[in-house]
Amino acid sequence: METLHVAVVGAGIVGFATALTLADRGHAVTVYDPAPLSGASHHAGGMLAPTAEVVYKQEPLFPLMTHAARWYPELIELTARYSQCPTGYRTEGTLIVARDRADRTHLEELRTYQHEHGLETETLTTRQARALEPALSPALVGVVSIPGDHQVQPRLFTRALADACRAAQVEFHSAAVTDVSSIDADQVIVCAGLGAAEIGGWCDGDNPLQLRPVYGDVVQLRVPANLAPLLTRVVRGFVEDRPVYLIPRQDGTVTVGATSREDGRPVPVAGGVHQLLRDAIEIVPGIEDCDFIEATAGARPGTPDDLPYLGRVSDRVVISTGYFRHGILLASLAARCGVELVEGRAPSVDLGACDPLRHRRSR
Repeated sequence: METLHVAVVGAGIVGFATALTLADRGHAVTVYDPAPLSGASHHAGGMLAPTAEVVYKQEPLFPLMTHAARWYPELIELTARYSQCPTGYRTEGTLIVARDRADRTHLEELRTYQHEHGLETETLTTRQARALEPALSPALVGVVSIPGDHQVQPRLFTRALADACRAAQVEFHSAAVTDVSSIDADQVIVCAGLGAAEIGGWCDGDNPLQLRPVYGDVVQLRVPANLAPLLTRVVRGFVEDRPVYLIPRQDGTVTVGATSREDGRPVPVAGGVHQLLRDAIEIVPGIEDCDFIEATAGARPGTPDDLPYLGRVSDRVVISTGYFRHGILLASLAARCGVELVEGRAPSVDLGACDPLRHRRSR
């Protein structure tokens, strides 16, 4: 295998996972980002949930998510090979719950859709669910278990990836990249999230990437000692048809999220935070007694069809961005397939739906 000097533009979870995988394969790697660890990964929930997070009429996304979940243990193992930092990786599974009868109908329709696409779930009674998670409200009317959906703690995991990259001799530059032609490297892979739309030097004319920020409010809580552990599994729910998730962490905190809005406001919105807490309390009443740590808002990089941009766009440049709500999960796929593209190998999964130039042609 030819040893390459590869520039990775962007230091979020996708950039770090890609850089580490490249370095582990013997390449010389330089990461460019003026503000590492500060993008969408900082605000993400971190659920590795190809089954729970299926989206209607997004069939091209399903195999990407399924392969990403299958490859995630390899990424966790690779990180642990270079770093002793915790990742927050947990495998207890997920429960999806319904607050009322209308929500139960939504849950049953979702389960039917999941089964039609070969995704496995198990229906539980409320009593069975509360035997697993006693903090769940006894008023819930529907529960589905998904033992194969796991999680990481994104802030921990990205720090572990950064530490692993340093141990693997990856170099870091704080310069902002606006033109890839200014970078001295054999290959460049652009993993800059929303910022990828502002980077030139790889295409004729204007940058064709149509990325948009989709903001999400997220709340961090701490479980008091008398309630710990409040939960052991991820709990996702529908409350008056609104989705909400609660993610227990090994450090005694719980993440509650997330709203979805395209209003251009990069700060948490009071109504969104109120809605999340209200709905979380409906599912797990003990949330009301937790300590409030913070509320933040992250900007997910969305595309017109909500599918990623992942592919080669020139002899020297690969694009890897637009992972929208699934950036944490798809990081393993982005790293594996991104490295394969850089090395000129066929990707391990069909990336036809992820062509970075597809929306320029559709204009």
